[in-house]
Amino acid sequence: MTAKTFAQKAIEQASGIPDLVPGQIVDAYPDLYMSHTASWRCIRTLEKMGVDKLYDVDRVAMVMDHLSPAMTAKTASDHSLCRSFARRMGVKNFFDVNAGIAHIVLMENGLIRPGQFVIGTDSHSTIYGALGAFGTGVGFSEITAAWVTGKLWVKVPESVRIEIDGELGSGIYAKDIMLKLIGDLGADGLTYCSVEFTGSYVESMSVSERMTFCNLAMEMGAKNAFVAPDDITFAYLDEAGVPREELKVLLPDEGAEYRSTVRLDGATLSPQIAVPHTVDNVLPVGDVAGTKLDQVFIGSCANAKYDDLVIAADVLSGHKVSRDVRLIVTPASAKIMAQASASGVLATLIEAGAMITNPGCGACAGNGGAMADGETTLSTANRNFQGRMGSYDSKIFLSSPATAAASAIRGVITDPREIEAVVA
Repeated sequence: MTAKTFAQKAIEQASGIPDLVPGQIVDAYPDLYMSHTASWRCIRTLEKMGVDKLYDVDRVAMVMDHLSPAMTAKTASDHSLCRSFARRMGVKNFFDVNAGIAHIVLMENGLIRPGQFVIGTDSHSTIYGALGAFGTGVGFSEITAAWVTGKLWVKVPESVRIEIDGELGSGIYAKDIMLKLIGDLGADGLTYCSVEFTGSYVESMSVSERMTFCNLAMEMGAKNAFVAPDDITFAYLDEAGVPREELKVLLPDEGAEYRSTVRLDGATLSPQIAVPHTVDNVLPVGDVAGTKLDQVFIGSCANAKYDDLVIAADVLSGHKVSRDVRLIVTPASAKIMAQASASGVLATLIEAGAMITNPGCGACAGNGGAMADGETTLSTANRNFQGRMGSYDSKIFLSSPATAAASAIRGVITDPREIEAVVA
């Protein structure tokens, strides 16, 4: 038999069709369909179609994360429609405005498992590859169709291996690696490719770091991303309450064919930053150090996990946020917020001068944290498109939580290694 990549195996399993090759189009049956706050679009479409029966309600997951809590009567009405629909249809996997970001919430609750084929109304659904699943973003029409028919067509992607070895230096994190890759490969460098991350550094990463990797793979155009499940994965799934006997791990075969292999030595890396107005416009932090900031945002599905908040708190400990900067911290989920509260991480952030908001997408999705004309934000989110956070005449830079925290202290873009040296 021909050696197969992870993507080939995942789509073969979801479609029931053997021996698929890149470029082939098949009908696949996803294991889970995620839709966020705008699930109301799907519901309204069903109403117009006169459809009142779902293919498999247990595969439906709805999370009210993008606009939480509601700020307008329109959003409140949309939330209300989603709640009533979920009750009427018996959607068990419904998470309201208090839960947090959809991707993180689903993973915490054991709904994402190795080998699954998962679709979601968010382009960063590639994040599910952190647990060895095939995750990909789709539109609301595709989710609506899956609700009714249980399937959607998918083209088998070509696969690319990204090998990362070497230890990272002080002040350098998973986000820096991904920004470097995005800058080198470009926003369309891996369009519709399945990205398989491997190498000694990848094997040592926490699930949180794997989430950052797989989440940001989308910013290179990837269809999905994947890290091979291992004991680190299984420990996370144990905590999420997933029985090991239910796991169906899919691994690429030795000798599988890849379009290309990309290699990076983590030991050569310095802190990276994406500068306005595209994610692939990446430079070493030192190239823009000293740039004045008005706001710093630590949040999003890319970098608001517990580990990310710890990194920021470690840098901020013993320091104060510049009086000229607004530091907004938005934990990714209620569980993460509770953990950060219990451990003292939130207290450290607050004492430094941070404003803590409720779990959710927050400023990343334009829900608070808007900028005025001429203002600049340094964000840990995954996108820095013009106008994404308020005024079209404002600027967004992207960095790791460490760089963001260090910059909040000085009020200008700062290499985190300078602050860490002071703390040490």
